[in-house]
Amino acid sequence: MANLAIPDKGRLRAKPRSGAFAYAMPALVLIILFFVTPVLGLLLRSVTEPEFGMQNYAELIGSGTYLRIFANTFLVAGVVTALSVVIGYPVAWALAVLPRHWSQLVFAIIILSMWTNLLARTYAWMVLLQRTGVINKTLMGLGLIEQPLPLVNNLVGVTIGMTYIMLPFVILPLVGVLRSIDPAILRAGALCGANSFQCFVHILLPLSLPGVAAGGLMVFVMALGYYVTPALLGGTANMMLAETIAQFVQSLVNWGMGGAAAFVLLVVTLLLYALQLRLFGARRIG
Repeated sequence: MANLAIPDKGRLRAKPRSGAFAYAMPALVLIILFFVTPVLGLLLRSVTEPEFGMQNYAELIGSGTYLRIFANTFLVAGVVTALSVVIGYPVAWALAVLPRHWSQLVFAIIILSMWTNLLARTYAWMVLLQRTGVINKTLMGLGLIEQPLPLVNNLVGVTIGMTYIMLPFVILPLVGVLRSIDPAILRAGALCGANSFQCFVHILLPLSLPGVAAGGLMVFVMALGYYVTPALLGGTANMMLAETIAQFVQSLVNWGMGGAAAFVLLVVTLLLYALQLRLFGARRIG
């Protein structure tokens, strides 16, 4: 009987690693070409146009106008994130505990809202929020207000429209996390004497925090760079950073300032993502 050679374990382990790297090469090339290269190009332009130096960043930080735009952007993004989490959490919990057919129906409605054209949804909110819109007419008909409320061309309208658009991005990750929580844990807390509020605060909320963090970060980052809804519902007096970048590039053809503003936004996003990983860990978020 011929002797069979036993392969070296080290070689067997090395092959899958090299094979996995080879399979990942096309994706890495695409990321480098379509993400890393444009970002580096923007960074280079931000420090070389109109001349080499940090004058674009100094103007962004030193100008009261641009600081107000940054404040508007972070204020709206923070409020939209908070409202999306507060509204989306009970909806996600309802989807997790409802009977299957009802859960699928509500889930389909949420997905359908995401598939609806963004511009159409924003124009619909313009119709609803204007001075002669349905909301103001209803409130005046009920006698709750005497004059129409200013709900468009300000940050209030932007916040309402963006919250509606961002809600699915909080609900979807939260549903998966809430469904993965064993109901026996909540029953055990109830058997130990905890009421519903205590079970929520001490059991359900801590276990679902990775989903809250993932959805909240997604909404916050998307809100920082949103363009269509703030442009239509906010007006020129309440510009946000994405509108400013578009104005720099398209109207003023000032790639230096546009690149600087975009790079600041990217740095803030990466810092927030690093903070999330530090607090919750990559494994628990996924």
